[in-house]
Amino acid sequence: MARFVLRRVLQSAVVLVGVTLVVFLLLQLVPGDPVRVALGTRFDPQTYDALRERAGLDQPLPVQYASYLGHALTGDLGVSFRTGQPVSHIVLERLPATLSLAVTAVVFALLVAFPLGIVAAVRSGSAVDHAARVFSQFGVSVPDFWMGIMGILLFAGVLGWLPPSGYVALTDDPGRWATHVALPAVTVGLVTASILTRFIRSSVLEVLSADYVRTAEAKGLRNRVVIVRHVLRNALIPVVTVVAMQLASLLGGVIVIEVLFAWPGIGRLTFDAVQARDYPVLQGAVLLVAALFLLVNLLVDILYARLDPRITVR
Repeated sequence: MARFVLRRVLQSAVVLVGVTLVVFLLLQLVPGDPVRVALGTRFDPQTYDALRERAGLDQPLPVQYASYLGHALTGDLGVSFRTGQPVSHIVLERLPATLSLAVTAVVFALLVAFPLGIVAAVRSGSAVDHAARVFSQFGVSVPDFWMGIMGILLFAGVLGWLPPSGYVALTDDPGRWATHVALPAVTVGLVTASILTRFIRSSVLEVLSADYVRTAEAKGLRNRVVIVRHVLRNALIPVVTVVAMQLASLLGGVIVIEVLFAWPGIGRLTFDAVQARDYPVLQGAVLLVAALFLLVNLLVDILYARLDPRITVR
């Protein structure tokens, strides 16, 4: 296991270097001068030249990339053109907001999707099954920003139960954090739950038709025992993959939802960085998202071996 983890970490490092190169090259194609945008009305030739020199933008592209990569290896992702703060500090400061939203949304999605998907599979063709499929289709088809707007109108505007936007850190006030995270988490969680419901239903249906399940039923085991001991564990492998990918996507920032609810996460940071042509912040945000994806993939591979002893990691 240790050898497997070490090899995956080294592979991930190579991938991250490739991500930095791709992002760096793509940013060169974006129209607009980031230094000119950062200066705004304070523009004058002397300040402009000084800021370009400080940011290293007066150097050839290979030199710029080599300098960025060398500093990134030490944890220095540069400074923001807009605020002058270190990019690593800005990105890590936004991570807790995105992390709390992503985890809450996934937990909500699992609480909805697991019982609904399992019951729909066990009672295939029933009213519950039809309702689960309609819910799954609805969640995938309806845009999340529309659900978010409807949620704000109903729960914040009409009923007045929840705040329409804003963020309070969990460590500052858990109660206020819960009221602020509820609407965005449920909005994102409904979409995630609709996707998971479909996969859980399909996975459980496939396992239910397996020979060992029919053998267990023929031995007279109770239906609950068959489902818990024989069906769920074997049906979890593909479901874990989907859950992990959904979590990684949410950790990357749900840009539309974070902008809609004024949620100061990675998605909102990326959106603001694109608008301001703040390339160092944008590079740092993309690098963090890539690292989170790789970390989640590694944890999923390790979890596979725990769920199914037949799966080995090498």
